[in-house]
Amino acid sequence: MTVTLEVADGVGTLRLERPPMNALDSAIQDRLRELAEEAAARSDVRAVVLYGGPKVFAAGADIKEMQAMDYAAMAARSKALQDSFSAVAGIPKPVVAAVNGYALGGGCELALCADIRIAGEGARFGQPEIQLGIIPGAGGTQRLPRLVGPAKAKDLIFTGRHVKSEEALRIGLVDRVVPDDEVYDQAHAWAARLAKGPAIALRAAKEAVDAGLETDLATGLAVERTWFAGLFATEDREIGMRSFVEEGPGKARFT
Repeated sequence: MTVTLEVADGVGTLRLERPPMNALDSAIQDRLRELAEEAAARSDVRAVVLYGGPKVFAAGADIKEMQAMDYAAMAARSKALQDSFSAVAGIPKPVVAAVNGYALGGGCELALCADIRIAGEGARFGQPEIQLGIIPGAGGTQRLPRLVGPAKAKDLIFTGRHVKSEEALRIGLVDRVVPDDEVYDQAHAWAARLAKGPAIALRAAKEAVDAGLETDLATGLAVERTWFAGLFATEDREIGMRSFVEEGPGKARFT
């Protein structure tokens, strides 16, 4: 196995399983895309945790595989590589990356595809591709500057240096740092809480934010307006407002 999807109580865990370092070769990329699309489509998956295990998230691409590829081979492969990561980023449900150990190169790029990142105290992030004479190719030059700003992103990409969890938190690369042995539990708890929320509204919120970041303010507001009005046709909206009026805030049980 290279990637698995385990589902329980509304939470799907996408786990990388290619010991010892979860190197992201072509097979793992393709399987990741397949399972991300499955998680997106399954109604019993309402939130997702990305996880590489307790020791390492993913230490990057399979360098031996890449070393054997010439320009023509990589030109043919690069879109499939990006598509696999975009499938994760496009899951229309809350996604959290639970990061232990190394998240380097493609591993860092995969973590960037999540909505939030919870890292262990011993986690290390980086985009070291420049040290191989190449640049990030799975979204690092695009998603990283959108998250931490262009100057900080260029520093990491130009130098290829590793970032400890404390600095990653400071620059906004991760959202929470916790003890290493609590990473998955805290990520799962975040996902489980949202799995009980209004699924269509959560999808709307994610799409509105993500789409708005890629366009001008007026267009973003139009996307928000369309989703906002459309949610008034959902049962969850009826449940949420009725519960608020009758019981107070935060007590709705969505279906």
